[in-house]
Formats: sequence, C-alpha cells, structure tokens
Amino acid sequence: MLRYLTIVVFTSLIVVAASAGAAEKFDLPLLFEDDFEKGADAWEPTDASAWKLNDNDGGKAYGITKRGSSYKPPHRSPYHISLIKDVEAGDFVLTLKIKSTLDTGGHRDACLFFNYQDPANFYYVHLGKRADPHSCQIMIVKDAPRKMITQKQTTGVPWDDDWHNVKVVRRVADGTIEIYFDDMDTPVMAAVDKTFGTGRIGIGSFDDMDDFDDVKLYGKKAPSK
Repeated sequence: MLRYLTIVVFTSLIVVAASAGAAEKFDLPLLFEDDFEKGADAWEPTDASAWKLNDNDGGKAYGITKRGSSYKPPHRSPYHISLIKDVEAGDFVLTLKIKSTLDTGGHRDACLFFNYQDPANFYYVHLGKRADPHSCQIMIVKDAPRKMITQKQTTGVPWDDDWHNVKVVRRVADGTIEIYFDDMDTPVMAAVDKTFGTGRIGIGSFDDMDDFDDVKLYGKKAPSK
C-alpha cells in the first residue's frame, strides 16, 4: 500500500511539473487570432496575387496559390511572406495549422517568420521535408542571404496532404527559439540567438504552396514607438 501511494504521489508530481512547464510557455496574453472566416484583411502579403482564401472543411483557410512571386527580396530568402498587420511581439508563442498543398519533393516546405524588422532583417523557420543546410532549418536574414542557426536539428518534417499542428516559442532574454511539429511537447528544432528582439510575425513559404488556419499568437505586446 505504501509503495502504491509513493508511486501515485511521484506520478502526480511528474504530471504537475509537466503541466507547470506547459503553462509557463503560455503565460502570455492572446495578442492575435484568426480563423479566416471573415477574410484575410489582417494580413499583409509581399505579393497579394499569390494568396487567397480557400475552402476548408466548410470553413476558410488562407493559402498560397502559386509557386512564383513578383516579390524580389533584397537577399536570398523566402518569396512568399504574409505578415500580421499592426502587431509586434518580443516573447511569444505562435500556434497554427498548416497543410502543404503541392508535393515538390524533398524541399516541400512551409515557413514561419518572426521578430521581423524589415525585408532584410528577420528570423524564419523553414519546415522542409528533407533537411540540408537550406531546408528544415531555423534561419536568420541579417543584411545578407539567409544563414542557418539551428542547434537542435531534425532530418525533416513528414509533409503529406493533411493538416499539421505547428508551434513556435520565442524568448528574447535568453535567445530561445523552439519549433514544434505535431508533437507539442518536444521541439523538432531549436536555436539560441539574440540578434532581433521585438518584431512582426508572419506565415508563408520559400517558393511552395500551403494553406494556413487557426492562427493564435500569445505574446508580450511591443511598446509604442
């Protein structure tokens, strides 16, 4: 009986500790959310002709409709970017659903952008199906072509034709960047970098096609400039 109670108590402590860790990451106010049922007016795309609302199981999703883009970045970096308007964050947790809508092989991808300063200065994560120095990595663009800063790496993310859950966690003070794919407890990629603080948040792809839905951004609101 004593052994049983000890096991129960120990298990309960593990559960409480795990819950506390999860709560700590979400101990931030909800800054923004969008399910695209009322349109995509809250978003600013680099090429509006490449984005549209698509049907999604009786609702709507926001998606990239073509591989090419009229947007020409100042340095080698993604072409498809759509940023949330009028919202900036330093520390944040971003959750959303993503569906890849075109199979382009090993570099089939979606990208998420954060701490975005301007077209030549930002972070992004490339969620590619097969990893290499330019695919399935956490990247920095700093007045130069994108550069990999990933410290914890993965061999790739398993894109198919279904929806997947993605989470990005950013803590500015210690430079933490964590990327989660379907498993919301263990990051598939991680990095530490303190180059950029408060900035904009966005969705997109390097040059592929994806749908996005159920975007929620929890974060510390940026001070007025």
